[in-house]
Amino acid sequence: MNINRRSFLAAGALSASAFALDTQADPLAPDNGLIINGLIIAKEPRVSAKLLKDAGTIPNSRLPVLLYQEALTLPKDDPATAIETLLHKQGWGNDWRNGIFSYHHYHSTAHEALFVFSGSAKVQLGGESGPTETINAGDVIIIPAGVGHKNLGASSDFHVVGAYPPQQNVDMNYGKPEERPRVDENIARLALPQTDPVFGKSGPLLEHWRPAKS
Repeated sequence: MNINRRSFLAAGALSASAFALDTQADPLAPDNGLIINGLIIAKEPRVSAKLLKDAGTIPNSRLPVLLYQEALTLPKDDPATAIETLLHKQGWGNDWRNGIFSYHHYHSTAHEALFVFSGSAKVQLGGESGPTETINAGDVIIIPAGVGHKNLGASSDFHVVGAYPPQQNVDMNYGKPEERPRVDENIARLALPQTDPVFGKSGPLLEHWRPAKS
């Protein structure tokens, strides 16, 4: 099932470290990070990883959710397009612009990256008993397949760009008992991304997700 999220209506720590940027496409990139359409990528975002156990109705993942705080300095004009350009450069696509649903849901056929380009929201991860995170403009949250997420409340101007690794088409699941074991089989077959959606061929995603492959 392919979901066109553009047509949907939106409802309602690890220590920082530097990661090399894939700057081959921009040889004039300044020392403080790659610039794309006025968007500046931080060299040292605050990175946190949360590993969420199986919640019964929601499978969650052996891969951690990754939150890159203050990863991007956004341009005043059309930050969403600048984010989309970055995503395509790093090999992610099937992108959309919207918000985050106000009910628990998860995907079994795609890993998801959400780039906040305006406003802020409080998001619950992993199901009814899961932790909450506040995400703001310039933050990026990467959600492994199987991990539940829900918008608990957002500012009126909250919007994200969502995207997925190549050849991954997102499905929708809601924590219903009949979804398993089908979704577990989907997740087990799903390939890991080959690039970080922000940093390309290096970055926190490759560091935190690669060891879990074996």
